Amino acid sequence: MALINLLLSSAYMIIFHNSSDASRTAELNLEEEKPKMENFVGAAFQMPLHYPRYVKSDYEKMEEWKLDMLLREYGLNFNSSLEEKRRFAMGAFLWPDQF
Repeated sequence: MALINLLLSSAYMIIFHNSSDASRTAELNLEEEKPKMENFVGAAFQMPLHYPRYVKSDYEKMEEWKLDMLLREYGLNFNSSLEEKRRFAMGAFLWPDQF
């Protein structure tokens, strides 16, 4: 038991009481990068809980803004014509027997 306490206290001293300039520099760099990392995490993609429940006719008459919102929700944001977006959405979200 005494050996475990000695090893743990030694490890604690090595890890948490290292006062070298390199560790201080790393801490300062981390503080500078923290706001950038927070912005990046907030913009990360999250998969929606539900699969879209549209049929082929819905995609064929869907307005461009609604189609853009749907694609963006699934992390699919690209510039192309409305017809190309509709074909892409049908290919991505419809099962083969729904074509």
